[in-house]
Amino acid sequence: MSLRSLFLAAGAVISLAASAFSADKPNILFIMADDLGYAELGCYGQGKIRTPHIDALAAEGMRFTRNYCGNAVCAPSRCVLMTGKHPGHAEVRNNRSMIPLGEPEGQHPLPAEEVTIAEVLKQEGYVTGAFGKWGLGNVWSTGNPTKQGFDRFFGYNCQSHAHSYYTDYLWSDNDKVSLDNNPPVPGHASLPEGADPNDPHSYDSFKGTDYAPDQINQAVLNFIRQHKDEPFFCYYPTIIPHVALHVPDEDLKPYLEEKWHDPPFTRTKGGYTPHFTPRAAYAAMISRMDSNVGRVLDLLDELELTENTIVVFTSDNGTTHLGDEVDYVFFDSVGPLRGLKGSLYEGGVRVPLIVRWPGKVEAGSVSDFITGFEDWMPTLAELTGATGDLPEGLDGISLVPTLMGQEQPDREFLYREFGGYGGQQAVWLGDRWKGIRQDLLPRGKKSPADIAVKTELYDLQNDVSESKDVAAENPEILAKIEKLMKTERVPSETFAIPVLDKDSTAK
Repeated sequence: MSLRSLFLAAGAVISLAASAFSADKPNILFIMADDLGYAELGCYGQGKIRTPHIDALAAEGMRFTRNYCGNAVCAPSRCVLMTGKHPGHAEVRNNRSMIPLGEPEGQHPLPAEEVTIAEVLKQEGYVTGAFGKWGLGNVWSTGNPTKQGFDRFFGYNCQSHAHSYYTDYLWSDNDKVSLDNNPPVPGHASLPEGADPNDPHSYDSFKGTDYAPDQINQAVLNFIRQHKDEPFFCYYPTIIPHVALHVPDEDLKPYLEEKWHDPPFTRTKGGYTPHFTPRAAYAAMISRMDSNVGRVLDLLDELELTENTIVVFTSDNGTTHLGDEVDYVFFDSVGPLRGLKGSLYEGGVRVPLIVRWPGKVEAGSVSDFITGFEDWMPTLAELTGATGDLPEGLDGISLVPTLMGQEQPDREFLYREFGGYGGQQAVWLGDRWKGIRQDLLPRGKKSPADIAVKTELYDLQNDVSESKDVAAENPEILAKIEKLMKTERVPSETFAIPVLDKDSTAK
């Protein structure tokens, strides 16, 4: 019998006992935005985009200033969250479409033996649901969310499919359900030949009827209503504000009234769907997300569940790097941070984190404790009494002391690697130092031997913008970081970084 089978068999026995006291356990609502930048919420300094509901959530809970997502793009970041393993040990370390491999949709799957947060919580009597974008294995694979601990799934299985907000179908568990978009609006398209880019009607074909995020939001509300009398884990990875720029016209109106200089996005080949007013569209999408979050929080109030529900809000990675579609300079999307989505510099992986639990987490509090997505499995396990159900090999630490307002020792280190965008590796040492490597993949070079591996070092306490490399002045710190870069990774055949694989000491 496999380790995972033993784990689940033991958990089945435990869950029978857990059901007797499960009513006392807190509900969990875990909301994750898609490509939301560090400074794109009002409570993180955003001055143009209105996010009143999420800002109120921050005022009622704890806001973290040094939270790091699991990785620099969607799928590997979600893998870290679900499994509690950092990218040097996680199965999924980059986006990898299964379409070239003959599958109709979906990404590289979680293996059957992997244990997820949902499986851990199920052993404690939780009913589990995921609503939004999955991205960790298609319906026919071992990564299917209904095979990874979720009782209910509704949304997009494939992240490429999720580029369209006006699709003609979503997945409900293992079945397709139709949406009223005929024809569907593609996530990648061009203006029709001969269309006038300065005529707003040239963009009418990119507007649909049935807005998928609203259908997903309604599924979240239905799940909470249905399970209001039992402990639930509701994972809500909304697809907003990932491009394409699709948003209902009524949401545009408040931002069109701002009369920003807003030239159309009109790329004719490649890229995402054109939009006549891209700045207004991007702001409107984030505000639409905020409104949908508000609907869920209002329902918790209505059902008198607020006091016993842990609400977490975060983002899967930094804001998109596509400046002509998302004007991150105009919105100051990452504030003083360097880098965007796809980068292990701060702007690509430092993301918002808000936690609310009335009476337990101090309202209006702010923490600069360094946190990572791998921390949520041990944290939620401790908060729900599921620590005995945790699998071996976790990299995260429990954040309970920090959440409860207690002193917590600085974490020793945080590790990240990413085989995309040229190949990157990073280590945060304590709360001050960060080492980062770039351009680790051959990309035209003949072999890994042709790559000159260089580690940059930054003092984040005094240089949050990562503008001055201080490696030469701090050889002892550099040596500690470079040692961790060797010991904290197991080579991956699927997501190989050859120049690192040959030097890795972890096996």
